Amino acid sequence: MLAARIAFRYLFSKKSTNAINIISWVSMLGMGFGAMALICVLSVFNGFEGLVLSLYNSFYPDIEISAASGKTFTEQPEHIKIITATPGIVVYCKTLEENAYLEYGDEKQLGTIKGVDAQYVHVTSIEQYVRFGEYLLEEDSMQYAVIGANISFPMNIDVERGMEPLSVTVPRRGVKTAFMPEDMFNTMHIIPAGVFSIQQEFDSKYVLTSLNFARALTDNENELSAYEIKVDDPANIERIKKQLQTAFGNEFKVLGRYEQKAEMYRVMLIERWVTTAILAFIILIISFNIVGSLTMLVIEKSKDISIIKALGGNGSLVQKVYLLNGLFAALIGAGAGMLVGYHICFLQIQFHFIGLGGGSGSTFVIDYYPVELHVSDFFLTFGIILFISLGAAYFPSRKAGLSEMQFK
Repeated sequence: MLAARIAFRYLFSKKSTNAINIISWVSMLGMGFGAMALICVLSVFNGFEGLVLSLYNSFYPDIEISAASGKTFTEQPEHIKIITATPGIVVYCKTLEENAYLEYGDEKQLGTIKGVDAQYVHVTSIEQYVRFGEYLLEEDSMQYAVIGANISFPMNIDVERGMEPLSVTVPRRGVKTAFMPEDMFNTMHIIPAGVFSIQQEFDSKYVLTSLNFARALTDNENELSAYEIKVDDPANIERIKKQLQTAFGNEFKVLGRYEQKAEMYRVMLIERWVTTAILAFIILIISFNIVGSLTMLVIEKSKDISIIKALGGNGSLVQKVYLLNGLFAALIGAGAGMLVGYHICFLQIQFHFIGLGGGSGSTFVIDYYPVELHVSDFFLTFGIILFISLGAAYFPSRKAGLSEMQFK
């Protein structure tokens, strides 16, 4: 293509005014740094998003079935038949939650008791996040608890050497007034067996117990807060969710993993797009260098425009030459920037050379910036730079194509 050959030649040819060369290289470098920053930032967002999702997924099931209104519902044999008859469900468990007042020695704190059955460890990956002690909820006639780290540490609970029981108190069901205040509450004791640490939201809230303990504590013999379900393939979640919702009816809500924490996922998505918009705006500002360099190039090459038109070229050809010149400058810079960004991210994935800080006593789950490379981010970056550079190059190139006389 003639216009492309001329534009490419103009891009690297020596100009009579050195400032044009400097501005041209600045525009290329600017686009390169913008592309590199966009790739790196989006990849770090991917890494943090993947880390957060993995932590939440270790506690939340693939699908949760709970009451559409109220805290609990009555367990029915029909529920189990529906769940076990639905293709794609690997395992399910029953859970019961209740807010509680906790006492351990002289320490007191509020928390949430979550009673679970024996299948809970197969529905979630909670067992691998037990940092101290062991995952044990029930053994023979003894009842045990696995406690969130942000509850355990402030209360000085020692699960490895201490055998002091944890006192758990909840409001007594159906009792609104009583002659003695203590008659309004149920109190039971349980032995701390382990401490889990996943994410602050869970670590500061939950005490895991057996379902039998939670039912005895709350006087809910047949009540449940939810059925938690693990499916064979995450791709089948939507299909299975719709089948369960149809079978259970409107009295229940069936939520997929993303719907259980819809607000959190929405915030993460908004943060990602806002950051992308800010970096795109920075690239837009950088693109003004393209406008400046093209304008100066058009002035310098005004004689060439006249020659092209004398040889039969029209204004459209001239416009394409300068438009492609601006595009080549932007895309070459962007391509180099994306390549550098890719290598920086690859090195971070392999060697974790950029740390999060905090030293050896850091409370972070990981001590380095997590990074995930997604092909879609490269297409997004290329599309943003292509759109911006087209806009930046259009007006100078259009002006060049209108008439050569105005540049003499």
